[in-house]
Amino acid sequence: MAKQIFINLAVKDLQKSMAFYSALGFTNNPQFSDDTAKCMVWSEHIYVMLLNYQKFSSFTTKQIADTKTKIAGLFSLSLDSIDEVNSLMTNGLQAGGIEPNEMRDYGFMQQRTIEDFDGHTWEIFYMDMSKIPTE
Repeated sequence: MAKQIFINLAVKDLQKSMAFYSALGFTNNPQFSDDTAKCMVWSEHIYVMLLNYQKFSSFTTKQIADTKTKIAGLFSLSLDSIDEVNSLMTNGLQAGGIEPNEMRDYGFMQQRTIEDFDGHTWEIFYMDMSKIPTE
């Protein structure tokens, strides 16, 4: 089996969250989805598992963090252009996401941030490798 990453997120409203991630460009894999979990595919090796609270709790003994008020992780997605970043952000904002701060421009990288309904934070960025400082 190829190396893959599965990011598991606890969400309050599974259908609403699935619609939000679909708007960002993820697709649903019904093979690994049911009424407690939705497998959302970003690429051949990157998946986000949206799990309702009961399902998520079955994998841990820890209390689920309130990601609306506390940060539990920053997840980043790279895209091929700043236009793609802006398009993804527009779709995500129209689907109900929140942009908590303004775009950041580091010269070689432009980055925007979007939060889903549960406060899970995604950094969406484009990096121009030819502009990375060499010193």
